[in-house]
Amino acid sequence: MRAREPGLWRLLGVESALQARAAGFGYLFALPWILGLLLFILGPIAVSGYLSLTEYDVLSAPTFVGLDNYRTALGEDDLFWPSLLRTVEYSIAYVPLGLCGSLAIALLLNARVRGRSVFRTLFYLPTLTPAVALALVWTWLFHPTVGPVNQLLGWVGIAGPGWFQSQGWALPAVVIASLWAGLGGATTVIFLAGLQGVPPALLDAAQIDGAGPWHRFRHVVLPMISPTLLFNLVLGVIAALKVFTLAFVATKGGPSYATWFFALHIYRESFEYFKMGYGAALAWIFVAIVALLTGLQMALSRRWVHYEGD
Repeated sequence: MRAREPGLWRLLGVESALQARAAGFGYLFALPWILGLLLFILGPIAVSGYLSLTEYDVLSAPTFVGLDNYRTALGEDDLFWPSLLRTVEYSIAYVPLGLCGSLAIALLLNARVRGRSVFRTLFYLPTLTPAVALALVWTWLFHPTVGPVNQLLGWVGIAGPGWFQSQGWALPAVVIASLWAGLGGATTVIFLAGLQGVPPALLDAAQIDGAGPWHRFRHVVLPMISPTLLFNLVLGVIAALKVFTLAFVATKGGPSYATWFFALHIYRESFEYFKMGYGAALAWIFVAIVALLTGLQMALSRRWVHYEGD
């Protein structure tokens, strides 16, 4: 037994050396990504955290002010709460419609029909439109006088609203344009992948037991894709809270602050008024809101999300 111990230790030593060498090569190949993470993601995040505690206008050195920026945002900024309210209103309208519409399209694209690949491509194409081009196109479509939408409404005797130029219709117009761009995109693709993971045997068994299409969807399909639904819900809420480009290009936050979203407020304070410290504080408040809502969704999901291993 003693004679074999040196050979065993040498064998273990060789294996550990090979493992260390392999790990070293792994870290070497991952080094560009690690440097990018530190320099372009974690570094700016840490700097923004510090700047949120300062008064900084780019031209002069940051002046430490503690929590004054946060107190200003929560108690003195007249546009903070209205912009947050507008963002919540947009999210309440966009997220349910986006999820239901994407799921409905995924169900249609999952049907066994001829030319299914062509239909999937056609539904996905609008998501490839650049955000600025999308805003310009919908600005023309929703023009009060020469826009095709109001002209079509006029042909049937309906006086079209002002859309982006109307305080009452600007927010619904942004929702409609966002839905046109979002339906059929990544959310639909993820739903489609979830639907393809539903075992056909379960659907066949439910059909044999007399379940109709609605009951099969309600009691078989929906529980099976509930993790996918949760994933899309979390991403949808985050995307809705980040709404910016469409309102920035089409309405500039107007009219009368009707589309003054929180992300637009951060941009204006930071890059137009050059209040970088205050803008960083607004961004960290936004991060806290997103983290809180995400945690709340994950906590509530235990009641309705069913995983395969449960």
